[in-house]
Amino acid sequence: MASVAVIGAGAVGSYYGARLAQAGHDVRFLLRRDYDAVAERGLRIESHHGDFALERPAIARDPAAIGPVDWVLCGLKTTALEDAAALIRPCLAPATRVLAIMNGLGIEERLAASLGTERVFGGLAFTCINRGEPGVIHHIEYGQVGIAHVGDDPAELDRALALWQDATVEVTRQPSLLRARWEKLCWNVPFNGLTVAAGGVDTEAIVTDPALRAAARALMEEVVAAGNADLAAAASPERIDGDAVIARMFTLTDAMGPYRPSTLIDYLEGRAIEVDAIFAEPVRRARDLGVATPRMEMLAALLAGLDPGGGEA
Repeated sequence: MASVAVIGAGAVGSYYGARLAQAGHDVRFLLRRDYDAVAERGLRIESHHGDFALERPAIARDPAAIGPVDWVLCGLKTTALEDAAALIRPCLAPATRVLAIMNGLGIEERLAASLGTERVFGGLAFTCINRGEPGVIHHIEYGQVGIAHVGDDPAELDRALALWQDATVEVTRQPSLLRARWEKLCWNVPFNGLTVAAGGVDTEAIVTDPALRAAARALMEEVVAAGNADLAAAASPERIDGDAVIARMFTLTDAMGPYRPSTLIDYLEGRAIEVDAIFAEPVRRARDLGVATPRMEMLAALLAGLDPGGGEA
């Protein structure tokens, strides 16, 4: 069994960390807002796969109290990305590996610049997870995690997949981190973005309104074009099959019901939203590559203006 530090134990980090603990791993959670509640009542997961609880999870307020581990699961929002390396570093030993289950583009490259390329992985979670009352996580639907290595190293990928072997989580091998990130943006850009831009609506409102559904499709098409240009510029043989990916995103979202993505929740609760990594960075890359993405640019600018944290497009 492995030792695992969860840095960024919000809804996503707490859920996947709890699944690893359920599988027998030694999981230690860095908590702030929910520390007192979890210390008193434990961590409870209410899941469509079946509810369970960690009655006395290992928790800390400071990463130094966690100490070196085999794996760090980073579930921070990208609004805290500048702080990530400092929070992770006290948990590093020479062989420690870091899995960033975060949304957006360029995350792993930034972590690798501070922590080392060989140890950094990307986790692409497609799931419906929200926080409930302190110490309670609601796992509503899905839960798959695609795992990729920042250097696309097959041996390192084997190592990462082995961690999840006994966990109640479907993991998939992603041989190209860049392709996996752009494919995830095919969901994040339209649905995280339009739920805010359309006035605080849920995903069901997007897929059932003809005009909003068409807007979501148009945004996905721009993401695919920019992503394939980025892959070509990186001399990667990988390409995104736009028709297949777009069809899959709509099929999955049609079945979600009235889900509120994390960007919408942050916006409604007055917190900074992840404008830069999810919206602005893809637009910058597209612009540098000479790919026209007018809808993405407009959405990024609109969200920057709406961002309670004052983000910039």
